[in-house]
Amino acid sequence: MKVYFYHTQNVQQVLPDYEQGRFPGHLLYGATSLAKHGIKVVWHRSLVSTSRFRQIVHAAIEVLRHYREFDAIYASRSQGLDFIVLLRALRLFPKPIVIWHHQPISKASSVWRELAARCFYRGYDELFFFSEKLINDSLRSVKARRERMHLGHWGPDLHFYDTILQEQVERRGFVSTGKELRDMTTLVEAFNRTGAPVDIYLGRQTGGVNYEELFEHCEKKDNVEVHFVEGLIPYELSKVVHRHQCVVICCQQTNYTVGLTTLVEALALGMPVISSRNPQYPFDIEKEGCGIAVDYYDVDGWVSAIRYITTHPAEAAQMGQRGRRLAERLYNMEQCAAEVAAVLRKYKG
Repeated sequence: MKVYFYHTQNVQQVLPDYEQGRFPGHLLYGATSLAKHGIKVVWHRSLVSTSRFRQIVHAAIEVLRHYREFDAIYASRSQGLDFIVLLRALRLFPKPIVIWHHQPISKASSVWRELAARCFYRGYDELFFFSEKLINDSLRSVKARRERMHLGHWGPDLHFYDTILQEQVERRGFVSTGKELRDMTTLVEAFNRTGAPVDIYLGRQTGGVNYEELFEHCEKKDNVEVHFVEGLIPYELSKVVHRHQCVVICCQQTNYTVGLTTLVEALALGMPVISSRNPQYPFDIEKEGCGIAVDYYDVDGWVSAIRYITTHPAEAAQMGQRGRRLAERLYNMEQCAAEVAAVLRKYKG
């Protein structure tokens, strides 16, 4: 069997890095492990463009150009694949589409948009979600069909992180990475009050937020270090994270799994976590014993959590160990790839 793997990132750029051990495979949604399940992959050639229209046209041309080479499309998200999904919905494209849905399916803001969306969703044959909460929230919509919705245990490429763990380091301080919907105001205020050292890594401007300008107007003490990063550098950032004691994930409130990529990295590196209490996460970090959850915008809660990790190093280390065992048992790239492969094989030609 062959599948066409659609991804919004530049696959041709990151595949060589993956093969050299410098890019984690879970960011390719397990596609690199599908061969172990008898599924070959035709890799999409991405177009790096800020124009949504150009992405849609390019994706349509690429998919149709390789039309005879695959049995199904496997996509990390729908952005840019809109025209092909519409053709599938209209039964003008015969190949099934299996896709990851990052947010809950919801009712559109107007009657006409909702009618168009109902038509569009017919173009998805199977949908993967990151958590049961996302699935349950989606089932409130008439567009959702439970029989085509699947929970994927999306998790880290453990082999990638094992190579990083070979470096012997003395872990110190806290670290924040990630770029999407980060609540830097709450995080900085909490660390200002504790005096604990924290390194913050993020882009200057991401998701419509100008973080460089934000920090220019944000009072931060000497224990708070901000590092602006450029480009896609997961290997370098993972090595930086490995040198710290605890991962912190402070986010804005939202309806999807903001912070999950950072969370699963912490699991793989065996590090404790302090995170905003995101109900969309696939597991409860406190029930699993791998970290501390704090309510959104709760500075006092963050202060307490930071102080607990600082004053209980042995328990913090055990949290990290529990997180690593959770990744080894369930939330990892190989488990995810096996679940995806089981669904894809239904469409073997």
